[in-house]
Amino acid sequence: MSATYRLQLRGPGSDPAQAFTFADAEEHLPYFSRLGVSHLYLSPVMQAPQESTHGYDVTDPSVINPELGGIDGLRSLAEKAHEAGIKLLLDIVPNHVGVDDPQLNPWWWDLLKNGKESEYAEYFDVDWSEDNGAGGRLGLPVLGSEDDVAELRIEEGTENTEPTLCYYDNRFPIAEGTLGGTPQEVHDRQHYRLMYWRDGVINYRRFFSINGLAGLRQEDPVVFEHSHRILNQLIAANIIDGVRVDHPDGLADPFNYLKQLRKLIGDERWLLVEKILGVTEPLDPRLTVDGTTGYDALRELDGVFVHRPAVGTMANLALDMTGSKWDAEAFEKAEYELKSEVANKELAAEVRRLARAVRSDNWSTSGEAVSDEELRETLIELIASMPVYRADYESLSRVTSSVIAQMIIRYPERADALDLISTALISRGEANVRFAQVCGAVMAKGVEDTAFYRGSRLVSLQEVGGAPGRFGVSPAEFHLLQAERARLWPKAMTTLTTHDTKRGEDVRSRISCITESAERFAELCDGIEYVDGGTCHFLLQNMIGVWPVDGNVTDELRERIHAYAEKAMREAGVHTTWFDVNEEFETSIHQWIDSTIDTQGEEITAFVADIAPAAEVVSISKKLLQIMGPGIPDIYQGTEFFTDSLVDPDNRRKVDFTERMEALDRVSRGDVRSTDDERLYVIATALQVRNQFELDEASYLPVMATGAMERHVLGTLRGEDVITLVTRRPLDILRDGWAETTVALPEGVWEDRLSGSMWEGEVPLDSLFSERGQAILTRMGA
Repeated sequence: MSATYRLQLRGPGSDPAQAFTFADAEEHLPYFSRLGVSHLYLSPVMQAPQESTHGYDVTDPSVINPELGGIDGLRSLAEKAHEAGIKLLLDIVPNHVGVDDPQLNPWWWDLLKNGKESEYAEYFDVDWSEDNGAGGRLGLPVLGSEDDVAELRIEEGTENTEPTLCYYDNRFPIAEGTLGGTPQEVHDRQHYRLMYWRDGVINYRRFFSINGLAGLRQEDPVVFEHSHRILNQLIAANIIDGVRVDHPDGLADPFNYLKQLRKLIGDERWLLVEKILGVTEPLDPRLTVDGTTGYDALRELDGVFVHRPAVGTMANLALDMTGSKWDAEAFEKAEYELKSEVANKELAAEVRRLARAVRSDNWSTSGEAVSDEELRETLIELIASMPVYRADYESLSRVTSSVIAQMIIRYPERADALDLISTALISRGEANVRFAQVCGAVMAKGVEDTAFYRGSRLVSLQEVGGAPGRFGVSPAEFHLLQAERARLWPKAMTTLTTHDTKRGEDVRSRISCITESAERFAELCDGIEYVDGGTCHFLLQNMIGVWPVDGNVTDELRERIHAYAEKAMREAGVHTTWFDVNEEFETSIHQWIDSTIDTQGEEITAFVADIAPAAEVVSISKKLLQIMGPGIPDIYQGTEFFTDSLVDPDNRRKVDFTERMEALDRVSRGDVRSTDDERLYVIATALQVRNQFELDEASYLPVMATGAMERHVLGTLRGEDVITLVTRRPLDILRDGWAETTVALPEGVWEDRLSGSMWEGEVPLDSLFSERGQAILTRMGA
């Protein structure tokens, strides 16, 4: 394997101009082949709403999305791809299905219509108990107010359609024999109950806190078989060559699910999991997978290019601007507080259901000494204190007990409640499963979706799987982690940009280069008047990340910045939220953005012009380290060129592959005209070398330099014959040069595959890097 190329498939939907279907992918196969990737990595292909821009809201897992070209289109793509020597990696979504429009989901429709008697009743994780908050019915949080039940109406069926219960544009099924009387009376006879969305009554498991994504019970063999039936057919027909599993941590038993999935797809196919690991958390070696999708590698590759001595300046600046240094202590405090808030509010329904399971799983005691409120509060405290997404993997067997031990020391008065909880967890029943699922959802919503939109010491580190409190990664840590990946998980994916990243890899490179000019950045901040310190300081770094070097902020870019600001403000949830929009505050921030662009544009442009060349070196350097490093690199669509993408949907814009093919033709002839051409040339050359020397299973060793600038270079040796060297702190080098710093090469003559130059012995870096800040050296005769 050389690399995957991630494609965001999309049907015509409401915007045909953004469509990218199986046929489009097939049309551009010559480009992917020429580039040198081994796999096309497809976003979900099962049926989803026509307007879906991502495909994770699957409405029918048993059908290949006709909007993308259906099964025939996928089969044709696979045949042509295989002929070109390219394999297909498929993204599957086992944890949930889309239910925003019940009519689109036949399983959910039948569940609403027939309740516990539905043939799909066991497919969904529904609480049907009488005390579930909806009187034993399935509560649907869709009403705009408590009185909106008066807006219900009946729509009569036709020869081809059944009658439905309507709430504005929403339609719901009507059970047999329940028609008659007012719409409200008909509603009261259904197996579901339409409820005011602020009541907090949700008695079905969701994907995090998204009401429109209902969880599936993959632990049921019938559900597994039915939801994977089309996958089984694709494998039998040899259409796909690997699987990426979306969010397995949401399942009841991810370990056994992955065991079953491995049995289904076979040992020879690639199996990757979207597993977000804590910094000190290992991937359980007992899992029958080839590795993660690479958020851990993203943290390492970004962090090693941060100028760590700037931590004091950046922390003090954040303190001046926001009132917090946003160091490790501040992030730890914010994460705990936000996780507590999420568990107490957005996911309160899940916590209540967990509390009931804790009591029911205690066979030896009724727990009468522990009140419902004390149990709930203790669960929230415990969940907020958990340092990982879920701790029921064998490799993390002592995490929960360690957290409970610390809690008892802090809160001895909660010993009875903790005894009740621990006994339930030991029983390995419903409470144990729900605890793990709730922990993951709380971690995702509280940390990645909220805390990472509040911190502002260095926002480039605030990505999924990141550890912004650490302020970067040292070369020692970096090399140790790459060596571990080479030894334990050589087929794990590594990534720099995904459909979920909050900023594209090049935007993060630009922001990280602020650390090489931290004092000047502080001066820039001093000259800008903030409306709200936390929000503006956060947004300013992102604006610098996408700011044009020529200072020409187009209307299109301005709109994208405003769209990003709206999402960032609401995700942060300090002054405004998605549910309670503070229009006055949001307007003040949008006005600040326009004012800053219009009145401070020259100052920002001057600063960006200073760090932009260094940022380009960093972007190419980390891309090269990724491609040549341990693991299988993923190239997110379009990132062969420099991109200025922010969070979704900005990072899902359509890619001009014709332009890239023309550039690839050009650079293959040695005609490099632009920085985009240079980047594409380095990527294509690296993929050629990776293929030639079969680096998948190659060993890993660091390569060190000697001299005044020795910490400004990062080097790796893969196997015995491939050395990669990149510039680590380019702003210093662009200003001061390499100061006689050298690198000693192993015995033999080495060719730089990027420049064609030959080297041996002790090599001066100012000579080796005379054309560019990177080198790929291969031993002659190897």
